[in-house]
Amino acid sequence: MSSKPNEDYREVIKNHAKQGWRFVQIFSPDFETSGVAVGSYYELIFERPIKQ
Repeated sequence: MSSKPNEDYREVIKNHAKQGWRFVQIFSPDFETSGVAVGSYYELIFERPIKQ
């Protein structure tokens, strides 16, 4: 099992930005008590205005 992500999060952010999304936050839901990320994935949070 590799702890390296399948995709480079920087590329994901760039691609979403091209589609009008604004990057808000990145976090790993699996943290040890020391605050070190031990999870095998990260959550990226984006936002954009709702089109009316």
